[in-house]
Amino acid sequence: MNLPKVLFVGAGPGDPELITLKGLKALRQADLVVYAGSLVNRALLAELKPQARAVDSAPLALEEIVSCMAAAVVEGKSVVRLHTGDPGIYGAIQEQIDALAALGIGTEVIPGVTAAFAAAAALGQELTLPEVSQTVIISRREGRTPVPEGERLERIAALGATLCLYLSVGMMDEVVAELLAGGVYRPSTPVAVVSKASWPDERRIEGTLGDIAERVKQAGISRQAVIIVGEVLNARHRGVGEKSKLYDRNFVHGFRG
Repeated sequence: MNLPKVLFVGAGPGDPELITLKGLKALRQADLVVYAGSLVNRALLAELKPQARAVDSAPLALEEIVSCMAAAVVEGKSVVRLHTGDPGIYGAIQEQIDALAALGIGTEVIPGVTAAFAAAAALGQELTLPEVSQTVIISRREGRTPVPEGERLERIAALGATLCLYLSVGMMDEVVAELLAGGVYRPSTPVAVVSKASWPDERRIEGTLGDIAERVKQAGISRQAVIIVGEVLNARHRGVGEKSKLYDRNFVHGFRG
């Protein structure tokens, strides 16, 4: 018996129009949608066909989520697991995929726009600039769950790359202290905090490592925000960095002789 696959779909960061066309198509065809109710914009549920069932996974444990999806698949129904942002970034999808595989159920992942890119868009900011930073790191500070020893913030900070931190805004004092301990970032290093990127109530706080913790505290932001750190953030204010070679008329490549 060939069972239908469970489709893991990235809903995007908040704005319902930021879901991909492929993701939207899957959503509209689904018989069951299990969505992350704590973060996914419920406006997307309006795209479901009238007879489709929607289940909020927020109060459910892993076993309940997998059981719900598996039961629908066995009945021959089309199932979408709707995650916020991109399922591959802090989506906890691997454990679901493995559990479904153990039941003989296949899966497919449809990517989405992750919050860091929505935050960069909100700032009108490129995260990679020639001679400033060509590396973007997505990470988080250790909280209720640990991070590998080699990925602690002070070690990552030693690279001086553009850094996008998730799940960390509620620990800004500790974030700042650990980033400065890396020895490359300075109190003058620019920082932007974007809360609820792409949502109607999006907020943007900008400052430096020397003052961002107090600015965030005064703004009352304690969750659902991305922290972006790095010298690329000075580009909009001081024009740091060289222009890309990509559009330089003197730079020869395969499409421009």
